[in-house]
Amino acid sequence: MAVMDPQSATASPAGPIARLRALLGGSSEASVTRRLAGTIFIIRAVSAALAYFAQILLARWMGGSDYGIYVYVWTWVLLLGSMMDFGIAVSAQKIIPEHRTRGEHALLRGFLSGSRWMTFAVSAVASLLLAGLVKVLSPWIDANTIVPLYVGCLTLPAFVLANTQDGIARSHDWMRLGLIPQFIARQSLIVGLTAGAFALGFDLGATAAMLASAAAVWIAMIGQMIVLNRRLGRHVEPGPRAYDFRGWLAVSLPILMVEGFYLLLSYTDILLLQQFRSSEEVGVYFAVVKTLALVSFIHYAMAATTAHRFAEYHALGDKARLAAYVTHAIQWTFWPSLAATIVLLALGKPLLWLFGPTFVAGYDIMFIAAVGLLVRSAIGPVERLLNMLGHQHICALAYGLTFVLNVALCLMLVPRYGGHGAAAATSMALAFETALLFWIVRKRLGMHVLAFGKR
Repeated sequence: MAVMDPQSATASPAGPIARLRALLGGSSEASVTRRLAGTIFIIRAVSAALAYFAQILLARWMGGSDYGIYVYVWTWVLLLGSMMDFGIAVSAQKIIPEHRTRGEHALLRGFLSGSRWMTFAVSAVASLLLAGLVKVLSPWIDANTIVPLYVGCLTLPAFVLANTQDGIARSHDWMRLGLIPQFIARQSLIVGLTAGAFALGFDLGATAAMLASAAAVWIAMIGQMIVLNRRLGRHVEPGPRAYDFRGWLAVSLPILMVEGFYLLLSYTDILLLQQFRSSEEVGVYFAVVKTLALVSFIHYAMAATTAHRFAEYHALGDKARLAAYVTHAIQWTFWPSLAATIVLLALGKPLLWLFGPTFVAGYDIMFIAAVGLLVRSAIGPVERLLNMLGHQHICALAYGLTFVLNVALCLMLVPRYGGHGAAAATSMALAFETALLFWIVRKRLGMHVLAFGKR
């Protein structure tokens, strides 16, 4: 097994400050990864605090019913918006390093431009079709939900383009450019716009909250685009462009299936809960999910940091370096996730109380939901490993099976047990997913991808 950080071969420096400097310093892959993952985690943690603050304000200003409608519509925006990019946001971390490694500069320039135009155009057309679908189904949709759904359709093209730009930025190690517009600027704008509307005396219902969210998404995306174009102009030399749309889609569509099923796993519980339980109960469950989001952010941080390096080391044929890097990524996913889970469960009641006294009823749901998140963290970002190494199809099959299981369990448990049933169904599905991915990586790549146990 290759050693990731040459500093580890020397004696450990004395004193906590020196050890911290040694941990975060250095120029090796492990050190760079820790710093980049730390940057991503800090951004997501700050974003979580802003989002948490925003959700608390919205829950208190809007009331349980309107808040539940807003959560329902915003969940659809997150789900569909994350799938309408064809998987380009993730495949960029495979395509860009491969073009750079092979010296395919025309294809690289074409991808940096063409991928964004393609995803924006398709998502705009899809949004119009979805708005038409809302119109057709309006007799069967709650009247208070129709206008927020139209606003959600308006939000989608900007959301999709922001995701694509995020993937391009992360492929160049520009983590702050990729994430701050989406997770800091967007959340800050939502808080500012909704607070302004409330201060001016407007009725802050689900429609007003969605309008504020739509404006925040568009403003943040445009700002990100301006900065990204300037950086790419300095980083990539001008020249002819080649567009391999078929090749991009051949890589991206299987990844889209993986990401699509992954997102469905993330939101199926909320969407099905809305069908069987009241909007107030959906709001309580969403507060629980938001409270546990810190655990998911650790997994996200490592996945976002490591994916393009998995592709790069594989393209170079450096198997020892790749194996050591995978081990490092898994360790730095599981142990921080375990620590975060313990802290969040200990502080769960006061955190939920911030949403309102009635939200404390969801505290015991936290323990059920935390099990699935912790089990998934035990194998780290191996879904990105499979995607970057060309095993997208088997990974998509694993997520598809997990999604089917999750839906079946939700249909069995949610009508009777509500939020408790939704959390149990999701945790069981995540445990199944973890076992299946562990087995696939063991068989396909010959790697042991648990954070503990014999390697």
